[in-house]
Amino acid sequence: MAIEIERKYFVKSDQWKSLGERKFYKQGYLLIDKSKTIRVRTIDDKGFLTIKGTSVGISRKEFEYEIPVEDANFMLTSLCEKPVIEKYRTKIEWCDLIWEVDEFIGENEGLVIAEVELKEENQKIDLPDWVGEEVSGNPRYNNSYLVKHPFRTWNKKLI
Repeated sequence: MAIEIERKYFVKSDQWKSLGERKFYKQGYLLIDKSKTIRVRTIDDKGFLTIKGTSVGISRKEFEYEIPVEDANFMLTSLCEKPVIEKYRTKIEWCDLIWEVDEFIGENEGLVIAEVELKEENQKIDLPDWVGEEVSGNPRYNNSYLVKHPFRTWNKKLI
């Protein structure tokens, strides 16, 4: 069974921008529930369907399957809740881990979050200089939350 163990952080500088390859992601949600989410995503010319279970700490069950990009695009435009999430993701290798920096555009423009997947919850990690405050436990920074509460609508004083 696939388990995702992930930590999320604010990004505090642009030092990361030249460290990896940037790809365009578009994703939407077929189901957003407290106990599970079903997500459709395109990355460049590939489509994916992902099912995630309830988060327990920073862990949750995750199942991801490649699907035809045409099917993914149809689901994004016709079946998913709006607005869909649009972002550029840059993958960066740092101290034997892969960091993913999401630079949101569209309704969530201005939000930049770094996440790193771990092998175990208590794994020690060295933070890059461009990583700031951890937001792993804050559901406001989940992509599924951003669909219903886009970043542009937030009171920036409360961030």
